[in-house]
Amino acid sequence: MRDSQPCAFFDRDGVINIDSGYVYKKEDFIFNEGIFELLEFLKNNGFLLIVVTNQSGIARGFYTRAQMEELHNFMQETLRKKLGFCFDRIYFCEHAPAQNCACRKPKTGMIESALKDFSIDLSASLLIGDKITDMQCAQDSHIAQKFFITQEGCEDSKLQSIDNLHIIHALKEIPPLLKQSNLKKGAGNEIHL
Repeated sequence: MRDSQPCAFFDRDGVINIDSGYVYKKEDFIFNEGIFELLEFLKNNGFLLIVVTNQSGIARGFYTRAQMEELHNFMQETLRKKLGFCFDRIYFCEHAPAQNCACRKPKTGMIESALKDFSIDLSASLLIGDKITDMQCAQDSHIAQKFFITQEGCEDSKLQSIDNLHIIHALKEIPPLLKQSNLKKGAGNEIHL
């Protein structure tokens, strides 16, 4: 059996890239400020890097699965060129909310798929998202740390039930918070800034 690793789960739109609404063209895909530095920091600290993204634009007919995969290939290739690595895996849900599938966040299907494919230590893992459904998915999946990125304050009562929640305004806030929270990178090793 493989040693388990901590994992950083990323929502896509609003976290990895600017969310301009149903992004599927590479010319509309703009990386968020701080994403490259954050990915490098997490990779250097032994985290798996996994995307879990709802892409209901496919079911709604806004774009095709092939167009989404082309965009993901562009994203991965850009990261490879810039950083020398990319996300370890991208999981996506292409269903509309009304389809009541098991994979659309806040349901935990994409996290469960990742747990089947990788040896992940959820007690040393984190999820970064910009929607309450991301935080609910992380909570129900027993992911240790949750980072909710927002440009305004968030007083939503649904967030009150989320433990180990960090409300942030920029991705650059995550490394110091990880150091502060003493989240380990596995095998008793500390996070290194």
